Amino acid sequence: MRSDVEHLPSIQRSELERVTQLLMDEFAVATAHASQPWKKNGRILKIILFGSYARTDWVDEPENGYQSDYDLLVVVSHPDLTDIADYWYIAEDKIQRDTAIARPVNIIVHTLDEVNQALSRGEYFWVDIARDGIVLYELPGSALAAPKPLTAADANEMASTYFRDWLAKVDSGIKLASFALEEGERKDAAFLLHQATERAYICYLLVRTLYFPRSHNIKFLRSLAEDSEPRLIEAWPRATRLERRRFELLKRAYVEARYSASYTISADDLEALVQSVRRLRDIVELVSRERLDDLRVRASM
Repeated sequence: MRSDVEHLPSIQRSELERVTQLLMDEFAVATAHASQPWKKNGRILKIILFGSYARTDWVDEPENGYQSDYDLLVVVSHPDLTDIADYWYIAEDKIQRDTAIARPVNIIVHTLDEVNQALSRGEYFWVDIARDGIVLYELPGSALAAPKPLTAADANEMASTYFRDWLAKVDSGIKLASFALEEGERKDAAFLLHQATERAYICYLLVRTLYFPRSHNIKFLRSLAEDSEPRLIEAWPRATRLERRRFELLKRAYVEARYSASYTISADDLEALVQSVRRLRDIVELVSRERLDDLRVRASM
């Protein structure tokens, strides 16, 4: 894998150095007083930059509401070290609040065995990382496995099953949210719209990459999905403050609509969000069917 970031402007290189250091420092703190051998000897084996900043097709237009995220894969030595709440929450929070880091940062955490098993199955998401990713940090002896090609027939079978199952879940979420809105249950409607949105991105990511991250953060899922399919951007215009505020209300709904007495959302906001989620659902169906058509053609050759 590559290890140079010379294609990036100096400000991005500095930000990535800062992010890497924060991840390393906070992981060291989280494991400093461990008694279990797996935790005491826990290690970060690799930190890999993937996505648009690795491929050089990033967008940096914060004034227009469009700014590519840094996407990072952290590879660790034990499955329990992948727990975001236990080992990575504080690091993520510090990165988000750090004024020296201007761009959003997303991390996924997996063991080397998980990554190499996925590569041995030829899963597209991991093959793309192995091909395009840039190593920001690594320990010796932590090489990734050579990707094995996945047949188009197998990919088509897997993606078709994911598409059928998850699109039905999206439709169910929208139906339940619409019913809650009709009944005047705004918080329930907001939470269910969040779930429909999350499911829509999972549907697309599984069809396109055969993988989705273990995250309920729809902004992160949106970033990953839009990174490979720009047409999905149409579902969430973000040029105006109102558009950005509504998406943020939806993002917050996963926790706050259920547990916070201070969370409020208007009927107008909910109606607008329903339309956006329906638009997202339709775009996901369109681009997913195109992907499945392509896989079927390749499988028949």
